[in-house]
Amino acid sequence: MGRPPHAAPAAVAAVSSASSPPTAAGLSEEPAVDLDTELADALAPLADCADVSVAVLDTESGAGAAYGDGTYDAASIVKVDILAALLLQVQDEGRELSGAEHAYAEAMIRRSDNTSATELLKVIGGEQGLDTANERLGLTGTKAAHAWGLTRTTAADQVRLLEAVSGTDSELSAASRAYLTELMGQVEADQRWGVSAAGTGAVLKNGWMPRTTTGLWDVNSIGRVESGGRTLLMAVLSRGHATKEAGISLVESVAKAAVGVTGAVARAG
Repeated sequence: MGRPPHAAPAAVAAVSSASSPPTAAGLSEEPAVDLDTELADALAPLADCADVSVAVLDTESGAGAAYGDGTYDAASIVKVDILAALLLQVQDEGRELSGAEHAYAEAMIRRSDNTSATELLKVIGGEQGLDTANERLGLTGTKAAHAWGLTRTTAADQVRLLEAVSGTDSELSAASRAYLTELMGQVEADQRWGVSAAGTGAVLKNGWMPRTTTGLWDVNSIGRVESGGRTLLMAVLSRGHATKEAGISLVESVAKAAVGVTGAVARAG
């Protein structure tokens, strides 16, 4: 695994509404489409009494939308972040992953193994190491926690992380991106819910966690899907569910609605 290019900037592309380019004077212009408003309207029937945030980005057109800007417990989606931080460290050191690191990484992403996440967090230098890696990756709203599931993050930051994993303008080398993508594409069958409901060919990681203080569930899903010939990066974060199953149902409905909004704009264009 080679070192990253010295000039490679962090992936910091913002998730924002699409707008129409300016037209010549005297020519008519279609109204600019406010995707954030469109998304809020689409989610109105779903988000009533629910605490949810979503961000979606069309990688080709750059059209994106976001709903909600709060911070949420990451739960197990932070495992993608931990592995990204490890791969940055390996690149900097000019070495390959050790056998143990490979085993931990595969178990952490494919099976969502918690012990493996704890061990790899130690390797990268704990929460401080994760925060340092996130600065390089352009994650401005994420704060690591020693109890890694309680790391606080935003939907927009998770899409930035997915850009670092999927795009070429990244601190992660091509080999690192390919490795992360491969593992996220091999998540066990019973964990392939969430954003996968919104498209095909899902590359994803989900997180779910009951809070001991309330008994309610955090349920999150991040990943890349194909829909209508487009490649979409998406993060759905939610909390306050009575059951894990209720959270999954909401996350999947929100993901479908988000894809529908960006798809409508793509068809109109």
